[in-house]
Amino acid sequence: MSDSPLLALPGAVFGNAPDHEVAAHYGAISAEQHRLTEGGTFVDLSHHDVVTISGPDRLSWLHSITTQFLEDLAPGVPTEVLLLSPQGRIEHGFSGIDDGETFWAHTEPGAGAPLVEFLERMKFFMRVEIADVSADFAVIGLPGLVWRIVPRATLVDLPAELGDPVGLWAWEALRIEAGHPRVGLDTDDKTIPNEAGLLGVAVHLDKGCYRGQETVARVHTLGRPPRRLVLLHLDGSVDHLPPHGADVLLDGVRVGFVGSAARHHELGPIALAMIKRNVDPAATLLADGVAAAQEVLVDPEAGLHVRPVLR
Repeated sequence: MSDSPLLALPGAVFGNAPDHEVAAHYGAISAEQHRLTEGGTFVDLSHHDVVTISGPDRLSWLHSITTQFLEDLAPGVPTEVLLLSPQGRIEHGFSGIDDGETFWAHTEPGAGAPLVEFLERMKFFMRVEIADVSADFAVIGLPGLVWRIVPRATLVDLPAELGDPVGLWAWEALRIEAGHPRVGLDTDDKTIPNEAGLLGVAVHLDKGCYRGQETVARVHTLGRPPRRLVLLHLDGSVDHLPPHGADVLLDGVRVGFVGSAARHHELGPIALAMIKRNVDPAATLLADGVAAAQEVLVDPEAGLHVRPVLR
């Protein structure tokens, strides 16, 4: 994928990997977050990959292999979907919407080709066609953490239609505040949906069999997933944010890792982290040496008797 044409706008500053192909900000970081909450703007998410699945069997087929109930998905209704390993670990995640003829999915930068490869292996004799259309279509974010897929060629015209864009840092700050994990960034290759607060969001609890369901159902029934996603409120006196993958420590012992971090215009520096379930929610942690208080996103006892706590 090439750099976004919106990086040519005045004040645009390149983001960091994996978001280096779009603007982190346009020179007014705090003001951009205010604008994104108030409306009249958009966010360039064109570095995300876009995949289409068409054909008469697309929804029933996706329903059979994913964690989501998609058989009767109405056109225009957005949804979140996961593909799991046989052990219940998250292998792929994507957001999608159906237009009555095609299911449009978008996923993390660089994740489109592996997703297409996996789906092609699962086609068998189903009447579906799968394509990576990232070269022709792009994702944008709108106020309210809403997304839309547009023709890539129209990106340069969007400021006239939607207002001047704000940078990805504004989007990330609001996403982290909302406790919405990015697959592959706030999760790792061992993460099961129960740990990330994705039950009832990207996992339908009343659908039939799918790969990895046994693990999800067992942990949900018994409760107490091995780890839990948490929102960290970081010490604002420190001049840096913990990088992705940084160790989270309690009394000098590693208890997890930092996924993503941002500076929020009201909350200050915040981050999402995956930590061990049995860490005391009242304990102060260290994230890359930065003191961090916890805000519970997934209850340590989460299961059938205790629903995941999501704000």
